[in-house]
Amino acid sequence: MNIILAMKKITWLFVLLVSGTVNANPMFAPNTRNSVGIYVAQNTGHGDLAHLVLPSEWDVGPMTMVGVQYSQPVTFFRLPSRINLNLAQNFSYKSASGASFAAVGVSIDVALWSWCGWYAGIGVGPYMRDSGDRWVESRLVFGERAFVGKNITNTINAEIFTQHFSNGDFTDVNHGFNFVGLALNVSF
Repeated sequence: MNIILAMKKITWLFVLLVSGTVNANPMFAPNTRNSVGIYVAQNTGHGDLAHLVLPSEWDVGPMTMVGVQYSQPVTFFRLPSRINLNLAQNFSYKSASGASFAAVGVSIDVALWSWCGWYAGIGVGPYMRDSGDRWVESRLVFGERAFVGKNITNTINAEIFTQHFSNGDFTDVNHGFNFVGLALNVSF
């Protein structure tokens, strides 16, 4: 009996998620093909993904990331998406426990759900940093992102996001970086 109840709950959750998804791209204003975003994020600790998604596990570190993102709308398996060119600068204000670096990356964000101007999704992409450090030995890292956004005006979106950078354990040193931040995107 518990299996049937669990299957009903999973089916209901799936229907709820899929029913909110629309064909229009909620991350862009109608009839626009470009977007520029500014984002700011604070470090929430190194290591596992718990430091990314569980506020009770956050260990606010002495690093702040700022960046600029240029995006164009695409689709990914029929889901509204955006392809991004990212320029990021991470500032450490305590050299003993932080790391400063600049990075450039290409990523894709996929809107999994949208409803009444709200949307949520995930993203991933490779980034090249200007140096390795004691937290992540390699210059190549991968950024995984989860975000929730809201259309503020016809052309402006605001997002809250969490982002994890690591190299997938292809070097011995891979503690990773976790961030939580805000983004403001303008479509044109």
